[in-house]
Amino acid sequence: MKFILRILLSALAVVILSYVLPGVGVDSYVTAIIVAVVLSLLNFVVKPILVILTLPITIVTLGLFLLVINAVIILLAANFIDGFQVTSIWWAILFSLLLSLLQSILYSILKEDKK
Repeated sequence: MKFILRILLSALAVVILSYVLPGVGVDSYVTAIIVAVVLSLLNFVVKPILVILTLPITIVTLGLFLLVINAVIILLAANFIDGFQVTSIWWAILFSLLLSLLQSILYSILKEDKK
């Protein structure tokens, strides 16, 4: 249940950012849910491989290259999904940063109190 709620919150964040950022477009709410699922799968499978392969450049740039890796993951998702468009890598970097920020805000709102 928690996974489904996180996917729906991520889809909400994708929809909000598509209205805010002119370089990012989502056709429908169903497409936003598909984007959230595909991004979570790509982050689970592809991102660790890319991080390991680019570890030297990530160390040299003090971790800033991870922004480029996140942008590549988003552009890869945009290529897989028909109703999701990202116009450039710069919009993908900005989308990645704002998506992480918005997801952390939305997740913290629904965080359970731990005693």
